[in-house]
Amino acid sequence: MIQKRIAQWAMMAIAVPVAAAGARRLSHALEARRGASGITRLLNKGADMLRPQKAKRRRFF
Repeated sequence: MIQKRIAQWAMMAIAVPVAAAGARRLSHALEARRGASGITRLLNKGADMLRPQKAKRRRFF
């Protein structure tokens, strides 16, 4: 049971940010080569959903 939790944590801590960075890099490369398109906007939105550039600050009080 604890191994499953560690695997879930590793997925969220490592795989998701790497996927977001890859989508953002692919979007920038495609946009530089062919210009803005629906695909580049979709990749940017997906990367922003996975990992926003500007993190919101949480307040606990």
